[in-house]
This record gives sequence, structure tokens and C-alpha cells, in this order.
Amino acid sequence: MITTEPKIITDSWINLTWNEFSQLWDDSTYEKAKFYYYNQKARIEMTPLGNDHSRDHAIITYAIYVYAALHNIPLNGHDACSYRKIGVKEAQPDLSFYIGDNVDVIPYGTGVIDLTIYPSPNLVIEVANTSLADDKGEKRLLYEDFGVEEYWIIDVKDVDIIAFQIENKGSQRIIQSQVLPDLPINTLVQALKKSRENNHSEVSRWLLQQFQTT
Repeated sequence: MITTEPKIITDSWINLTWNEFSQLWDDSTYEKAKFYYYNQKARIEMTPLGNDHSRDHAIITYAIYVYAALHNIPLNGHDACSYRKIGVKEAQPDLSFYIGDNVDVIPYGTGVIDLTIYPSPNLVIEVANTSLADDKGEKRLLYEDFGVEEYWIIDVKDVDIIAFQIENKGSQRIIQSQVLPDLPINTLVQALKKSRENNHSEVSRWLLQQFQTT
């Protein structure tokens, strides 16, 4: 494996050319890192994810799949998938979803999703434990530029979800999803809060009850 010198400052936006950024992809030092590139700056996230991050990630993923299934919403999900427009931008969100007419737009066998060929996902989610400020800031601008329809931030520490609808490269807060019609964001927040005191099977049963009456 290639080892690049000098070492890059991680978990922070730094000035890098695209060529310098692309050299890091094969560097074993960053094998488990998440890569972002925007406005000629790179962010290499190395922060350990841990229990809290992974559990919130898991229950929100389950909730979205079940809601879509119960409401006959075509949906395909991606876990830590890479989206790239060569020379311009890159992101590896925690979760992303193609929904509705876009559900089958990415064929099997595709590696990094090239945004010059394929559309951006309809919904992008970042699970923020230690990265909340950046998720609300620069990454929000990045996803506005991507042209996703909705961007959600799972605030692990405050047990909350900050959801945005994106239109014309601008975003505004929403309390109900538009890409998953009639899904109240607060129902997902309640699920997160319940997961602090109940196991995921119990929370899942509660979610099923909520979704069957929505």
C-alpha cells in the first residue's frame, strides 16, 4: 500500500488540490477514513464511531426501510457510499437513499458513484457524534451543491434530528419528510429517545405501531 508523507491533519477541512486529495485514497493510513472534498478543501474523518453512533445509525436505517415498505415507497439504501464528481467534490455520507423514480438508477457492479453519470441520492443522512458543527456547516453546503432533496443530521449527544429540505442550492428546516411522504421527523426522534432505555426489538415494535397508523 502507498504511504503518503507528510501526514494529513484529519477531522478538519484543509486546503488540498484534487490531485493531492486523490493520492490519499490508496494510503493505508486512511484505510478506514471517510473522505470529503468541497471548494478545493478536503476533510478526512478518522473519528472512531463507537457504540452510540452505530446504534443510532442502525435504528434509523431500520425505521426508514420499514416505513418505505409499509407505504409502498420504492427505495434503495447505501451505507457509507462514495459519491464523486472528479476534480470538484466528493462525499461519503453515513446513509444515503435513492427513492421513487431514482430507485434503480445505480446498477450493481458500480463502485464509487460518478455524479457526472448518475444523479445524487434523494436523501442523505449524517450521524453526528463529534462532527455536529461540521455536519451543520460545510457538509450542509456540500449537500446543497450536490442537489440532494433532503439532508438529515442525527445529533447523537442531544438525541435529535435536524432535517433540511434542499431546493435551488438552499436549505430550510422541515418537521416532516417530503421524500418519505407523511413521515414526521419527530417520530424518528422519539425512536432515538426510546432506544436509550429499550433494546432495538422493543423500539422496532413501537415504530411498527406508529407507521401502521400513519
